[in-house]
Amino acid sequence: MPITSAVYEPRGVQTIPRLSDFKYNLSEKLIAQEPLERRDMSRMLVLDRKTHELRDEMFTDIINYLNKGDVIVVNATRVFPARLFGYKEKTEAEIEVFLLRKLTDELWEVLVKPARKVRTGNNIMIGDEIVCEVIDNTTSGGRVVRFHYEGDFNALVEKYGKPPLPPYIRREPSPEDKERYQTIFAQESGAVAAPTAGMHFSKEMLAKVKKKGVEVVPIVLHVGLGTFRPVQVEDLSRHRMDSEYFEVNMSAVERINAAIERGNRITAIGTSVTRTLETVANFNGGIKPSSGWTDKFIYPPYHFKVVDQLLTNFHLPGSTLLMLVSALADRETIMKAYRHAVRKKYRFYSYGDAMLII
Repeated sequence: MPITSAVYEPRGVQTIPRLSDFKYNLSEKLIAQEPLERRDMSRMLVLDRKTHELRDEMFTDIINYLNKGDVIVVNATRVFPARLFGYKEKTEAEIEVFLLRKLTDELWEVLVKPARKVRTGNNIMIGDEIVCEVIDNTTSGGRVVRFHYEGDFNALVEKYGKPPLPPYIRREPSPEDKERYQTIFAQESGAVAAPTAGMHFSKEMLAKVKKKGVEVVPIVLHVGLGTFRPVQVEDLSRHRMDSEYFEVNMSAVERINAAIERGNRITAIGTSVTRTLETVANFNGGIKPSSGWTDKFIYPPYHFKVVDQLLTNFHLPGSTLLMLVSALADRETIMKAYRHAVRKKYRFYSYGDAMLII
């Protein structure tokens, strides 16, 4: 069954922030356009919630903030090459088809560009092996399409698709992006945006974490395009998140709950992991196995039931991701940290540097 959650959980009488409270100025020069040569060489800003101290460190220093018996939870979703390019059957106009959500084996919800050229009944030819038949419009401006093909559709998408780089990366995808816009934990195909906090881990760094006695537990949330969708209402209680599919299996539950019972810490690697863990949290502590769709929107004030620490990237002004991290640390401290990151010229967004909230 789909899982939806209350948008916030009040702790006494508190003022709920508004959209304008999460704005900040950022030079385009600080938006990372390329990944670093080595995954684990990012800088890392550490924010201590108790002391409000900020520390300029490197990502490799994360090992100092993990203890034996702790658990880091990672998102094992895999980004698939969701951008397909073709042409209209009769006019040969070039069309981009962006895969959003699989409805059945043949039916998908997609975005098309330019949208004004694509109407119900049109056929879009992709390579020599796929025909994309437009059968309906969606309420959000997309299309419902039926794909006609022979063989394995996933293999055809891998053959013809391009990596779905975020809109703030202002260049065409390179061959390297197919591997680099992906975490080393990626297993389950289904995301159209990367869980970027996990991209800082290299295999060598992961080995050091495990050697210290830290457990690495995978869960899945297929990140959707809604992660980039701007909040358009000043009153945050009126914003609705796009639903995203998640899976938390019994093995993950047992290992996470055991750590909580031991008194060890749970470190979420990314906001997608945080939302998933808080979606499946029990009110009496711990989590339960579950799968389905979540539209959980976390913003201040919010009481976290599972997550003790969070590794994340630096997020867009006014984004739901910035609101989530501001719920873990207070908003004023987060905005102070962002101003510090701007002054220190940290790299922002998907291919940017990391922030560890402890």
